[in-house]
Amino acid sequence: MAALGWLTPRRRSATARSVLAGEASAEAARKSSPSEVSDQEPEFPVLGDEKAAAFFDLDNTVMQGAALFHFGRGLYKRKFFETRDLAKFAWQQAWFRLAGVEDPEHMQDARDSALSIVKGHRVSELMSIGEEIYDEYMAERIWPGTRALAQAHLDAGQRVWLVTAAPVEIAQVIARRLGLTGALGTVAESVDGVYTGKLVGEPLHGPAKAEAVRALAAAEGLDLARCAAYSDSHNDIPMLSLVGHPYAINPDTKLRRHARTLDWRLRDYRTGRKAAKVGIPAAAGVGAVAGGTAAAIALHRRRR
Repeated sequence: MAALGWLTPRRRSATARSVLAGEASAEAARKSSPSEVSDQEPEFPVLGDEKAAAFFDLDNTVMQGAALFHFGRGLYKRKFFETRDLAKFAWQQAWFRLAGVEDPEHMQDARDSALSIVKGHRVSELMSIGEEIYDEYMAERIWPGTRALAQAHLDAGQRVWLVTAAPVEIAQVIARRLGLTGALGTVAESVDGVYTGKLVGEPLHGPAKAEAVRALAAAEGLDLARCAAYSDSHNDIPMLSLVGHPYAINPDTKLRRHARTLDWRLRDYRTGRKAAKVGIPAAAGVGAVAGGTAAAIALHRRRR
């Protein structure tokens, strides 16, 4: 039996070094457990956080292309303006789809023209038409990936707003159809329910978006450090910088660079390598220009 003594475990008192090794191993195991990982990297959005909300840009973030142009396409179909006005803004919509960025001059022309077109029409009429235009031209252009992000916030019990330079009536239609909380948008003046052809203030663009989000957060009792914002455009850096969880969605070149510098989260739902650069499916090629031109709208009244 003595020959088998080496098989019998020997009792040894733990040394200080062995105790330290054991505690370190246990700590490492605890940190790698699912509960510890959850503590270190909590789920986002946080379930039931009533002080948190999400703010989504619309054009090229939630929806491919510009909402104002799609709306104009519907108005053209309904003979709100003539065919001769189509060419210039057909090119602008095609350019927007190709470049994936906003041209301030193009957007200003579109807004001015939209105001002249709707002048004298009732707000209720445009809201009703907006519902039809959403089904005709916008519903199929919603990015599923961005829609899922918005739904995640809603499922967590948080409020979700669109924040866009598009007319607030269009934005409200889209928000309602997507089941969102509401929308912030450019406000056109109306008297007794009829559009005057003027804006209230200025378009909700760039820094104005940030101010709108700040004001809404104060009114709703939100903690911006716990909120999220999503956009494709470097013009929205002021809004993205307000929140604790900024996301660059289908970002233009400047926003992508800025987001990488600050370690913001990036999401790109465009398909193909070329699409990541220009914001359209790579296979579309030159056909996208022709298709965009044929399908785009004119919201421009030539200055006489």
